[in-house]
Amino acid sequence: MNWAEAWTDPDHVKRYRTRVFAERARLRAALSEATACQQAVLKDLLEFNAGTEYGVKHRFGSLRTLDDYRNAVPLQTYADLAPWIERSAAGETNVLTADQPTVFFTSSGTTGAHKKIPVTPRFMRTTFFPFYYAAWAPLIEHFPDVLTRPDAVLNLKHDPLAAPPTTTSGRPHVGASQVDFGRKFGEPLSAEPGTAAPWATLPVPVAADAHLEKMYLRLRLAVLSDVRCVIGINPAMVAALPHQLNLWWPRIVKEVREGTLGGHPHGAPDPERARELERLADRVGVVRPAHVWPHMRALFCWTTGLASLYLPRLREEFGAGVTVLPAPVAASEGPVGVALDRHGTAGSLVVTAAVHEFVAADEDMAPDTQTLRPHELEPGRDYHAVFSHVGGLYRYAVGDVVRTVDVVDGVPRLEYAGRATRSDHAGERLRDAHVVQALHEALRAGGLELRNVACRVAPSAAGAVGYVFAVAPRTPWNEEETTRFAGHLDAALRRASHHYDRVRGQGRLTGPTVRLVAPDAFVRDWQDTVASGVRPTQVKDRLFRQDATQWNRLTDGPASQDPLPQNAQHGQEEGSRGH
Repeated sequence: MNWAEAWTDPDHVKRYRTRVFAERARLRAALSEATACQQAVLKDLLEFNAGTEYGVKHRFGSLRTLDDYRNAVPLQTYADLAPWIERSAAGETNVLTADQPTVFFTSSGTTGAHKKIPVTPRFMRTTFFPFYYAAWAPLIEHFPDVLTRPDAVLNLKHDPLAAPPTTTSGRPHVGASQVDFGRKFGEPLSAEPGTAAPWATLPVPVAADAHLEKMYLRLRLAVLSDVRCVIGINPAMVAALPHQLNLWWPRIVKEVREGTLGGHPHGAPDPERARELERLADRVGVVRPAHVWPHMRALFCWTTGLASLYLPRLREEFGAGVTVLPAPVAASEGPVGVALDRHGTAGSLVVTAAVHEFVAADEDMAPDTQTLRPHELEPGRDYHAVFSHVGGLYRYAVGDVVRTVDVVDGVPRLEYAGRATRSDHAGERLRDAHVVQALHEALRAGGLELRNVACRVAPSAAGAVGYVFAVAPRTPWNEEETTRFAGHLDAALRRASHHYDRVRGQGRLTGPTVRLVAPDAFVRDWQDTVASGVRPTQVKDRLFRQDATQWNRLTDGPASQDPLPQNAQHGQEEGSRGH
């Protein structure tokens, strides 16, 4: 049974609900035995993969405890594992894992290159599916009408491919949202909500890399349905939807009137519905999702990081009573946390999925860096996330920083705090989390709001170097407000990072300057990036943007008159969560 067939079967919906709630119950029960669960995961990955080339080299067969494992296997990044992964992708067997990868997930690295994340049957069964099912529990428990009709959910990330790209050995190399888990892994219940909507598999021909056109076609069909929920995972996709509605509105109305879809005949012409849509636009002026879908109930996406600055107001565009539920704290490589209730930002550590270790976020990561166990984390502190699982990723530093929100049932609840990469021109060592915290403080101090923001290091007119912030204000800021905001931001950055405070005191950086950009600058930049061929799920909010070409496109002008010194880009990596 494929995606579309599954959600038209009432028995499937009933069994899906049962599975989702059962997996959440199992994860909740495991929290009280977190240490034993972590030991069981370690034992399984060591025993199962002991005979692999990697397992033999690192003596998996003789390891028993986490300390043994720590001493035998260094902390590592994708670059460290890439030679092993490439051999597996080329078709070699028994390299990292005892079972052969069925697919390779894509994930954008800090250089923009597509990683190849090996996905094995055992990984899916023991690591992926339990948290994946449980993640949907708060949505379908509290908003059950999202499952009453196939077209009740607009799933923005669902993007099936008829002919997916492959590795040299012929294995699919695709995003997680492009895999039919039912067919690939024998999990017919795994189809997400919204994957049986009329727009899920497009009924007209469209090129695989024509991502904006595919988004248009789905939106053109969705305006005719009573959508109750939008699933975006990546909040930048959700933020783009109101812009797209207005950008494409004349074309949508025209095609509804003529009975076409992307210029192809589709259904019967519907001039009455077209007139209704025209009257709606005449009445409200700016068409918002709340106008098109007045029964909208929920959004499902990441809620922290840069998104925390704009989501409260963005939510209102979808409806006054709409709830935003957090997507899991996870990457293509594996899960870290999943919300088991309606907490707005944090999820409980998925103790059954992987062996989780952590490093204080301000520490430099090295192969022999000492790590912390989950019970050693402190609420309010930030940490690098490191995990090991049976799918072949061992002591893998995923590149994300998480924040411990609190401890529930003896296990930390974690929220995503930003990428682990730093902006470090003069020793300021700024992370996403430092800047987002400072932005929140500066906005509150002036009673201001924004739609999005990015920054870069650049020389000023006087030749000094400092941070320039491109800000898309929600409502116009006057000159005095903008100047005061820059001052508040500088003070907040000094409080957030003692490294920044030190280099500011030494005069090695000037205070930040603010460059106001058009309110829609960031969504236009998002559209341009997608139009260039990047999948929408991979075009995420990026705070640090040292690339001059990207900055010029965002700000509609030259970034500075003079180039930065060569060392100015040290640490200025543009990473993205690889979900």
